[in-house]
Amino acid sequence: MKLPIKIKTIKKTILSSAILISGISLAKDEPKVSFASTEVGKGIYMLAGEGGFTGGNLGLLVGTDGVVLIDDSMPPFLDIMTKAIKGLTDQPVDFLINTHVHGDHTGNNESLGASGTHIVAHENLRQHLITKGVRTQAGMAPAPKSALPVLTFSHEMSFHFNDQPATAIHVPQAHTDGDAIIHFSKANVIHAGDTFFNGLFPYIDIDSGGSVDGYINAQIKMISLSNDDTKIIPGHGPLSTKKELQAAVDMLIDAKSLVTKQIKAGKTLEEVIAANPLKKYHDDWNWNFINTERMTTQLYNDLSKPHSHGGQQSHSH
Repeated sequence: MKLPIKIKTIKKTILSSAILISGISLAKDEPKVSFASTEVGKGIYMLAGEGGFTGGNLGLLVGTDGVVLIDDSMPPFLDIMTKAIKGLTDQPVDFLINTHVHGDHTGNNESLGASGTHIVAHENLRQHLITKGVRTQAGMAPAPKSALPVLTFSHEMSFHFNDQPATAIHVPQAHTDGDAIIHFSKANVIHAGDTFFNGLFPYIDIDSGGSVDGYINAQIKMISLSNDDTKIIPGHGPLSTKKELQAAVDMLIDAKSLVTKQIKAGKTLEEVIAANPLKKYHDDWNWNFINTERMTTQLYNDLSKPHSHGGQQSHSH
């Protein structure tokens, strides 16, 4: 399947891997950046960085009952994020939902938490911040108290604001072990966090509890909540649809099969990289952070080890 030109253009605007993972921005070397807002449902907006990499896509629910922000970019972009929010509401942010722990989605937790915003996240995300801390230019440092979620959940948590019911749903061992997708049921909108990179090979953070199977299951879960009219806010990439999400999970299921076949043939990682089993996906899905070789590597590393997926409890009802 050929992807739209807009997705290929988006790939060129995303900066290096160090920025994506560390949440450390080279803002002084970047052109002027801003957040563009797109209304995806009544009072629900997607805020996406323009002019450079500003972190993951944000979600925002505004109305008379209160303001809910989904993810919060990185410290160098606090002012432009605040300006974009003020362009849509003059109210403070009441609740911040973190979709996962990475610094390009949680970078302004400390500032928002200190200003009185209540931070909400999966319990594993809070644990990561407490035990591993946050990445700074000097290395890892303890997470300040104001950056920590004060409301956590194990399976799901519902919000009832502005006549737009929303549920944060934990998807186990997907991008990390603390991922949440946010489903606005009435508005037919989903914020996927980094369980969906639109038109890009996904990053599966195995070291933080992510897994290939969990990632696939998270995408299948979102598809089960979608129809042809659903608007899906990916962690990275342009606003999306069920059809594009289906293309992403189809690619991932096939990529898993292709690499598994190589593993069963007894090949080493180096031999699998040389065989290039994902060659057919290179032109459409490869990008500067997760290029085809790295995608092959993360699949190999996860699929070649014996799995006990019982380590992370999903707390299913």
